[in-house]
Amino acid sequence: MYLITKWFGTFLCNKTGVKEKILFPKNEKEISKRLIKIKDNQILTEEKKLSKGLDLIVNEKRLSKIGDYSPSDSFFKKIDIKPKDYNFSEDLLQKASLIASQKQTDEKLESPDLQIIQMINTLDDLIHTSNLLLERLDCWYEINPSKEKMKPLENSLQTVKKEITALENQIEKDMKEIAPNISAIAGPLIGARLIKHANGIDKLALLPASTIQILGAEKALFRFKKEGGRPPKHGVIFQHSLINKSPKAQRGKIARVMATKISTASKADVFTKRDISNMLKKDLKNRINEIRSL
Repeated sequence: MYLITKWFGTFLCNKTGVKEKILFPKNEKEISKRLIKIKDNQILTEEKKLSKGLDLIVNEKRLSKIGDYSPSDSFFKKIDIKPKDYNFSEDLLQKASLIASQKQTDEKLESPDLQIIQMINTLDDLIHTSNLLLERLDCWYEINPSKEKMKPLENSLQTVKKEITALENQIEKDMKEIAPNISAIAGPLIGARLIKHANGIDKLALLPASTIQILGAEKALFRFKKEGGRPPKHGVIFQHSLINKSPKAQRGKIARVMATKISTASKADVFTKRDISNMLKKDLKNRINEIRSL
């Protein structure tokens, strides 16, 4: 038997055609829910019901849990199940697809790691503004202006510095909630910057340690590929005191070890949701001690 799911229903077939079917409600919201589940690789309730107790052949990898995944089977090329044969219109599919796309977009915009990325971008803007104000103050100090003239600029600088501190505290709080393992190894702020450069925590979890090691050094890497010379040994993680306060000859090795632990930490934060930070910190400490003892 064959199990085939279309956007308008699930169909149980044999070599001669459709034998049983469960059509979805003719409602764009209900169909959009099923479209989202399919995209998320979930098995629909209708599919579970039709497949119960049967040996099936399926053409979607998503359905490999309830059937033999064999997309090259010639039957799937021959069978033609059309929505109009079951009184479903393409207009209904279009409406359902729009609803599904909007919902997925809204969920993405609300994702905690995207909030982290936006906060890091804002933090960088504030730091840049603070540096500009500080430079301007230095210029003013050289001409010895009155305190009255300096006060607005000094107040602005203090306000920006307070906002920087507040935003850093918020980033640290949020990072410890959504990425406790990354925060424990890299530190919340460095971890947040790694998430930014990877364009999301899910993408960070899929990166090899060698890529994590040089995240943030894209310009240096591009220059190396174009002009030659020495490739970058580290990117954002160089900000970590275990690296930048180590002897220069050891920094590359320590950066590799740290990147490996961050890779493991990100996978734990994304996939298993287990707090393995104590184990990772212990392993990291032992490896760094080994490097420093050489």
